[in-house]
Amino acid sequence: MARYYFDLHNGEGPTRDEHGTELRSREDIPKELTRILLDVARDELPAGDRMTIAITVRDESGDPVTVASLVFNNEWLDVLR
Repeated sequence: MARYYFDLHNGEGPTRDEHGTELRSREDIPKELTRILLDVARDELPAGDRMTIAITVRDESGDPVTVASLVFNNEWLDVLR
């Protein structure tokens, strides 16, 4: 088991994960990223027409391992006419 830290970057600014999550292996990171991104999106969208939610994953040493993001973009078609 290894501990990974999932730092959130959203419309409220960065939130550093101080506790981390223990995962069996590095291969479990994408599943955890997906879970977190969907939970945050469910809570925060729609907060406007555009939003990016990103998560940077750090390992136990504090080194970045990966970054994932979810982009929401709404364009009103009736305004473009």
